[in-house]
Amino acid sequence: MRLVILGGSGAGKSTQAQKLCRNFDIPQISTGEILREAIANDSDLGRYAQPYVTKGELVPDEIMIEFIRLQLKKPELNRGWILEGYPRTAFQAEELDFLLDDLGQKLNWAIYLQVPEAIMVSRSLERSLSDDQPEIVQRRVELFYDCTIPILEYYDRRRRLLTINGDQLPEMVQQNISTLLSMP
Repeated sequence: MRLVILGGSGAGKSTQAQKLCRNFDIPQISTGEILREAIANDSDLGRYAQPYVTKGELVPDEIMIEFIRLQLKKPELNRGWILEGYPRTAFQAEELDFLLDDLGQKLNWAIYLQVPEAIMVSRSLERSLSDDQPEIVQRRVELFYDCTIPILEYYDRRRRLLTINGDQLPEMVQQNISTLLSMP
């Protein structure tokens, strides 16, 4: 199973990705976690990404695409994975498809957790991660609507989009995702 989880900041992507990883026994690739870790460890990726993350901006496509390429080439990911926090732009979604073609893999589904803006903001602020400051959260929500919404159209045209109401208890969201994934 190869899945992408899409949604704004605080939509529940990490929570659902972790549950799906346990259910399907596949690894999770969380770009947010990896970027935060890279910044904390002062790695090359971290030094490059930090100014963008600090402002709530998206790390440039070419850096993220190369980063994901390196991740998906790992042998332990051959049997499946869940990408959380990527792609963030329609260009990244297209590049992901090209990369998967090169690797002889295919994306099963893009799962969109649909959550109202006010809920995204309040959930993000409750998490109290270092990059979840009010102005940064608001900027990430704006970027989500500007950059990520076109991805939904991209995956919808390819009949790979599952839209889930993410504004409910995590257990209900998980049940809805499981039901849709089990359909032929």
